[in-house]
Amino acid sequence: MSDDIAKVSAEGSSRSTVNNHHHQPPQPAPLSRYESQKRRDWNTFGQYLKNQRPPVALSQCNCNHVLDFLRYLDQFGKTKVHQYGCVFFGQPDPPAPCTCPLRQAWGSLDALIGRLRAAYEEHGGSPGNNPFGNGVIRVYLREVRECQAKARGIAYKKKKRKKNQIKPTVGVDEAKPSAKPLPS
Repeated sequence: MSDDIAKVSAEGSSRSTVNNHHHQPPQPAPLSRYESQKRRDWNTFGQYLKNQRPPVALSQCNCNHVLDFLRYLDQFGKTKVHQYGCVFFGQPDPPAPCTCPLRQAWGSLDALIGRLRAAYEEHGGSPGNNPFGNGVIRVYLREVRECQAKARGIAYKKKKRKKNQIKPTVGVDEAKPSAKPLPS
């Protein structure tokens, strides 16, 4: 009889364990790398605003706060940007180290602004009032890009967009030029 009680209690405990799994909410799908980075960037920007004296509410944030944030991030940059008086100014691969500052690379800042612009709207901000999409931010990013290009001696050229052109198909006769001309 004690064996029967043990079996019932064992079966009951296993049933309750199975039933408990049905009450748990489904796990959300893991975030993509982009979504994770966007969330991290948004939280970092929010923390930056809270650390201002006095703290700035997100609803009061404007393009000047965004510019200050981008300048603040420069201290954590890893890209050497040669200053005008540096002997390596304009050289893409300088042969020796120098004392020029490390800055955030233009491409990193551009991508950051894109993620923050999207996050702002996802958190209820209106596209018309998005401080990350302000023209002042675009001008700042353009100046950073040009400054870094000059400092490295590399010109950034805007890629030309290709129109949907249909490539002419090459005929069999045109595909391989013959080494000898055919007799006439």
